[in-house]
Amino acid sequence: MATISARILASMLRDWRETSTAPAYVALADRIRLLIIDGRIPLGTRIPAERDLAGQLGISRTTVSASYAELRDAGYLDSLRGSGSVARLPHRAPISIDSTSAGYLDFSKAALPAIPAIAEAARTAALELPAHLGESGFDPIGTPALRAAIADRYTSRGLPTEPEQIMVTIGAQHAIALLARTLLSRGDSALVESPSYPHAFEALRLTGARLVPVNVTTDEGWDEAALEQALQRTSPALGYVMPDFHNPTGRTMPVALREKMLALAAAQGTTIIADETMAELSIDRGATPLPLAAYGPAIMIGSVGKTVWGGVRIGWIRAERQVIQRLVRARGAGDLGTPILEQLVVKNLLPDFDAILAVRREQLRTGRDYLEGALAEAFPQWSVPHVDGGLTTWINLGSPVSSQLTLAARTEGLLLAAGPRFGIDGAFERFLRIPIGYSAEETDRAIAALTNAWAAIARGPLVEQGFLADVV
Repeated sequence: MATISARILASMLRDWRETSTAPAYVALADRIRLLIIDGRIPLGTRIPAERDLAGQLGISRTTVSASYAELRDAGYLDSLRGSGSVARLPHRAPISIDSTSAGYLDFSKAALPAIPAIAEAARTAALELPAHLGESGFDPIGTPALRAAIADRYTSRGLPTEPEQIMVTIGAQHAIALLARTLLSRGDSALVESPSYPHAFEALRLTGARLVPVNVTTDEGWDEAALEQALQRTSPALGYVMPDFHNPTGRTMPVALREKMLALAAAQGTTIIADETMAELSIDRGATPLPLAAYGPAIMIGSVGKTVWGGVRIGWIRAERQVIQRLVRARGAGDLGTPILEQLVVKNLLPDFDAILAVRREQLRTGRDYLEGALAEAFPQWSVPHVDGGLTTWINLGSPVSSQLTLAARTEGLLLAAGPRFGIDGAFERFLRIPIGYSAEETDRAIAALTNAWAAIARGPLVEQGFLADVV
């Protein structure tokens, strides 16, 4: 059974008392509940003993005991004889937002609905499938046609690429996890941005690596001095970055910093991995940097999850041939290959990819402009940056209440990802990630829910409805 130590949980609970007006035991229970809901405490994980957590937090054991009792009563903890308390979720049905729509409005995901062209591409793929039925169907590297199409796409973007430099994966997250377990060993250091994509943190931590964060902000972008120091002083084995329309801040790394980072990494023997899942989601037309590997040695990750549809689980890795060969050898420990039919679907879409991106660009421009206007009117005290690409905006709430607001929003039928979900050890309580690609109607509903939630946290203790949301 997985366990979480009192020291680690205490670090995740940072500022729990300062951000709530509820009694101490209720505030502590609310924060632990959010950690479970957001997946930061995985289900089935044994949490610390009451005495141990009380000692780490500097509070009475009675307070912790009351918090645990509150969580047990609400269905978020199971107490097992001899095993302590284990995280779980209550069995509750989602509440309704209004009389016409059952369930939650999910703003925890930065994603878009499928493009209409998928249906036709799937029909064509089904007609092509019989040509592959005489094969085993276990494809650990990707069909030649799709690898060639992905390589051609990189070449057209200014990064000459051969099909032998491509491995097709089951989405970008699969690519991150495969690279992490292949290139990292327990005790290695891994450079990451902060904030960043939380599932990347999880994949890197599973290898036993120590994360070395470098700040990225909406106004200044990457902390160049900290990036240089992290590379030179810790010599990380691997660095995971999102240089184009960074999730969640929306920033794009300048060319000069790309060149400097890659030169420093090469000197330290650090392998840089660039997550390009947002790279082609430009909103405001203009010159965009070349793919990161055009400026120096880097491994590239891409997918169609953000551009085409999350339901098509196709991603890829672009790397030197020897790295691809190493990944093929390592892949069998986790999976046996990428589905053929979905590869054919994506192969059929790539020739029209520029047209697809043009449609997405207009969707995102419309959604972004509407959201920015709505937020400015409803919450003039919030700082909402103007993003020129990607799927999200990283809002400064002005107060460390992101977790409270997220809990309150759930009672209004709105799912959000709290700011600390994107940080390490509980940081970013002043921030909230909101996706920009939703319709005006959905945005209006979200703003109404946020307005009620914002008022609720000013009134006092929160009552949260149970529901598990993931982050993409």
